[in-house]
Amino acid sequence: MGKLKNKVAVITGATSGIGFATAKLFVEEGAYVFITGRRQNEIDEAVKKLGRNVTGVVADSGNLSDLDKLFDVVKSVKGNIDILYANAGAVDGAPIGDITEEHFDKQFNVNARGTLFTVQKALPLFIDNGSIIMTGSVAAQKGMPYLSVYAASKAALDAYAKGWVSDLKAKGIRVNVIHPGAIDTPLSQGMSKEQLQTYIDGASLGRLGKPDEIAATALFLASDDSSFITGTSIVVDGGSTIQEA
Repeated sequence: MGKLKNKVAVITGATSGIGFATAKLFVEEGAYVFITGRRQNEIDEAVKKLGRNVTGVVADSGNLSDLDKLFDVVKSVKGNIDILYANAGAVDGAPIGDITEEHFDKQFNVNARGTLFTVQKALPLFIDNGSIIMTGSVAAQKGMPYLSVYAASKAALDAYAKGWVSDLKAKGIRVNVIHPGAIDTPLSQGMSKEQLQTYIDGASLGRLGKPDEIAATALFLASDDSSFITGTSIVVDGGSTIQEA
């Protein structure tokens, strides 16, 4: 049947964009999926669209009490986790000289701190030989104006993956990071035409990526197809890092 038949997956930040596309694909491939978002109406709409094998939980990944609530629900409904996709993130641009404490704290709280505690709080429910995936950003792979703090908060995920591989070796849990380039999501749709064109021109393929293309990469990392891949990152950016090399 599906690549994820009878698997239990948790995907944070999954009411739209990459997270929702991944949840949809995981369900199609046989998984039962728990999704999170910060607003009840968006959770309800996403659950309705997915239609089956899904539970939605309102949770802010930067709030540790919300994470406790999330995994309490997972434990009561399914009891264990096979796949965790820590996808929730925050982005805000500011050049050096204009960076504030609020700007820094907002992004590191969700992207670095939130991701760490999402993984740590999930571990008691993890089965052996599971898969942990995190959403980074191509911004962590190359210099981008206004995004130094965001890039730093996402670069932390590579360090996590490399360290956690050793920590989780006994349970055989694989840990990997996806670094997307510019993807056609609600976030990118809020950019100006000039900003979007800059990203399009910077990609060798000459277009924005699609959420489904990141979802397909997440499926690969979640499934047995990647059973010998761990502690690494995969850049899915249409060639933008090569273009600048």
